[in-house]
Amino acid sequence: MNTSKRIPVGILFSTEGPYGTVGRAMRDGAMLALEQVNADPVFPFELVPHERNPGGDTQAYSEYARGLLRNEGVKHIVGCYTSSSRKEIIPAVEKYDGLLWYPSHYEGFETNSNVVYTGAVQNHHVLPLMEYVLANVTKEIYFVGSNYVWAWENGRIIRELINAAGGRILAERYLQVDDLDVAHIIEDIHEKRPAFIMNMLIGESSYAFYRAFAKARAENPDLAEAVIGSCTLCEPELARIGPAACANHLSSSVYFSTVDTGANREFVTSYRSRYGTDALPSADAEASYNAVHLLARAVSVAGSAEIEQVKDALPETSFEAPQGLVWIDPENNHSYLTPRLGLSRADASFRIVFEANAPVRPDPYLIWADAAGTGRIQPEPVIAKSGAGLRVVR
Repeated sequence: MNTSKRIPVGILFSTEGPYGTVGRAMRDGAMLALEQVNADPVFPFELVPHERNPGGDTQAYSEYARGLLRNEGVKHIVGCYTSSSRKEIIPAVEKYDGLLWYPSHYEGFETNSNVVYTGAVQNHHVLPLMEYVLANVTKEIYFVGSNYVWAWENGRIIRELINAAGGRILAERYLQVDDLDVAHIIEDIHEKRPAFIMNMLIGESSYAFYRAFAKARAENPDLAEAVIGSCTLCEPELARIGPAACANHLSSSVYFSTVDTGANREFVTSYRSRYGTDALPSADAEASYNAVHLLARAVSVAGSAEIEQVKDALPETSFEAPQGLVWIDPENNHSYLTPRLGLSRADASFRIVFEANAPVRPDPYLIWADAAGTGRIQPEPVIAKSGAGLRVVR
């Protein structure tokens, strides 16, 4: 262990509560990377974790962040899943001159000099998914989402894409983050029989929806070929949903545990060695893992953990991540990432059916993407309908 200098790092994830499954994965990815950094003699410092678990309580995020920054000597916090939690702690990070390393996919439309975004933005997730769906599945979309900014903003983008393609929204339904009562939505789906459902629910609400939809599809032949798409669905969530309901869903992400790279094989091996042979690496775990490794590399380049020096070092910093090479765009503090589409399987894994041939520049304000989303990423048709639902074709 490197002990020449001890650098406190806040680890701020909800490992309990309505999205605890994802929060635990994010925490585990961050802690694995932190242990790797501390075991690597190339880094002349030790990252000392200060863990806090807000339990999904938005106000607790702010309280913990202030305590870490004001009382614990922390300048760097790796944390937050929801945008509501991120927005809650940004004032404290700004006031106490800290840096939040935010490792979640999110809805974009934000740039903050006190935040480094290592998760995917819209042109990494929602645009590739909708381009594929509108070209190959249907132009009539049923939308369901959690009642906060993630679903609101992505819903707006999806409406614009559908309108530009000459399609229509069949329905738009929202649930509170911890609401499990999906019966009225399932009843509406029975009536409208959509070919594609865009699921922007998160956490336990989403898992309840997938289970209820599987039951509805078994009861209604008209739903046999319906597709659910998501920009958040990941391996630990598939396991949480269960094998009876987790297969044949389309997910848009920059990482799946089945990515075929040497770095990913090492990551999966290390992750399972640390957390058990049944542990399921995910995009959320990988983004947190990447955040800690990028932080360590930036501190090493800067020769200091001071915020301004670390930010100045970021343009010289990159990391050969499990998904491929990642680095930070100095213009917007977001990450270059590699978009992929995956089809879920009953064993809680994904078959990758499309991946970009290179990391894609982050576009959090959709400056470079036109209204129809064309000219960015064009996945070839890889999924066809059949009586048994979706199947992968080449």
